[in-house]
Amino acid sequence: MDANKGKGEQGMQNPGGQMDRPVSFHFLESMLPKVVKRRVHALKRLQVQCANIEAKFYEEVHELERKYAALYQPLFDKRRDIVTGTAEPTDEECEWHSDREEEEELAEEVKEKAAIEDAKKEEATPQEDPKGIPEFWLTIFKSVDMLSDMLQEHDEPILKHLRDIQVKFSEPGQPMSFTLEFHFEPNGYFNNAVLTKVYKMKSEPDASEPFSFEGPEIIDCEGCQIDWHKGKDVTVKTIKKKQKHKGRGTVRTVTKQVPNDSFFNFFNPVKASPDGEMDEDSEFTLATDFEIGHFFRERIVPRAVLYFTGEALEDDESFEEEELEEGDEEEQDDEGDDDDDEGDDPKA
Repeated sequence: MDANKGKGEQGMQNPGGQMDRPVSFHFLESMLPKVVKRRVHALKRLQVQCANIEAKFYEEVHELERKYAALYQPLFDKRRDIVTGTAEPTDEECEWHSDREEEEELAEEVKEKAAIEDAKKEEATPQEDPKGIPEFWLTIFKSVDMLSDMLQEHDEPILKHLRDIQVKFSEPGQPMSFTLEFHFEPNGYFNNAVLTKVYKMKSEPDASEPFSFEGPEIIDCEGCQIDWHKGKDVTVKTIKKKQKHKGRGTVRTVTKQVPNDSFFNFFNPVKASPDGEMDEDSEFTLATDFEIGHFFRERIVPRAVLYFTGEALEDDESFEEEELEEGDEEEQDDEGDDDDDEGDDPKA
């Protein structure tokens, strides 16, 4: 998208001081005196140089991300071990002081009542302590709108086996990219221990539209082949169709496999067209895929526990509500101004 699009199309005052109709930046530039236009071209060349420097800046940011990813990883590994139950945190590691007053000031009698009820339940249905944090990642998938929209009921039993999600950055000297790794425990659905999705990026201004550069962008993604067990592939479904012979009039039933909605289609993405020509549906699908990839990398993986508890969702909702309230307030102010104007009307 051209970064200048829309920016020069606002109404501007002409030399005579009259408010003219909206004009394009091309028209505005053509109206400049030749000597001024020459200088504007010089500024544009400087702007292109700025964009090239900015691209180098983001390349270094990517290297910094890669460096710090190595520092985060031991903490994420410990998170995985606790989630899967392969490690039990110490009492000290489990200490947590809630900031919520309603939890801290819970009445003592309510606590005692809850403890009695829990004891009764345990006596009635004695159960072993659950291992780790059951359905940790599945709970996150079901809680986040962007992911729950992809999730189907037949995906849920499979995602119960998801042990961890990791982000890996490209090595130094390699083209810029990041890889999402979905680690699964052995299960009855497929043989893969890890499913991967690679997002390829670039950080350089487009030669044809250098002013549209706003930082690194995903340009393509690549999934992986899932080695499904026989009859367990949830990305396809078998349907039966009746076919009638035109000549004899006999009817036969044939079975065929057709695509099926599933989260696991995520690993078989639409491919970006080399020439950039794609239909509108494919462009939308690919753009959504890129957005989901960024969301996993920047939000879900770094803050997984907060999406599990819902705290990250509350933060997102609070931000949206605050924006909405501000918009409502402006609208009410406008209405108030109208009322004032009416009050000043001598006929009122």
